[in-house]
Amino acid sequence: MIQAPIVLECQNLVKRFGGIAATQHVSLQLHQGARHALIGPNGAGKTTLINLLTGVLQPSEGSIQLLGEDITQLALYLRVRRGMVRTFQINQLFDSFTPLQTLAMTVSQHLGLGSKWWKPIGTDARVIDRCEALLEQFHLTEVMNQPTRVLAYGKRRLLEIAIALACEPRVLLLDEPVAGVPAGERKELLRTVSALPADVSILLIEHDMDLVFSFANRMTVLVNGAVLTEGTPEQIANDDKVREVYLGQSHVNA
Repeated sequence: MIQAPIVLECQNLVKRFGGIAATQHVSLQLHQGARHALIGPNGAGKTTLINLLTGVLQPSEGSIQLLGEDITQLALYLRVRRGMVRTFQINQLFDSFTPLQTLAMTVSQHLGLGSKWWKPIGTDARVIDRCEALLEQFHLTEVMNQPTRVLAYGKRRLLEIAIALACEPRVLLLDEPVAGVPAGERKELLRTVSALPADVSILLIEHDMDLVFSFANRMTVLVNGAVLTEGTPEQIANDDKVREVYLGQSHVNA
């Protein structure tokens, strides 16, 4: 079987904060179309790694390549332009904007229309069509004209992922998409995440093992800033080291 091309790769990434190494020589490959989960206990270095990959932090050592290009020193916004987009543990939304306004602004900016300040946002047909498609895809049509601050938390999470998709990423990094979402709202969000476009390569950080094992086709386990192991969900579920340090016998039903 021919393996898909590598779209994102880091080699020997180290990030030191004073005398503390938050990541220790982490190497990871994300293949085209992947559904790759990054898991580990609190403090394992998962968000630090995502911050390094996206340019929020600069590594102390190591390198990062996106679509074959070295982006180790590239600014965050330039990584977005090259096709790498992320979501955050805590959503970064404008409370007074509606989902329609938020997506119209994002799509307009992505299409290079943001500088046309004399035109109302969202009057371009391309923007309207793209917003309609995203609102439907992420089950936001019924709430598209409501201020974001009044939306159920699950809807806010869906909007954040919709914003990321509006940027047409090649690589999407989802940082705990169901964190804080009430149990009754999770099913809709999980279905939507599972239905994300197959051509978008996804790296997922998540503590919800139901989501992880239903979504991922590859998993990397971080412990104390270092890679403990990597493999298929079945391999991870049956790995004694993983059971011991993270999942525990009661969480894994292989």
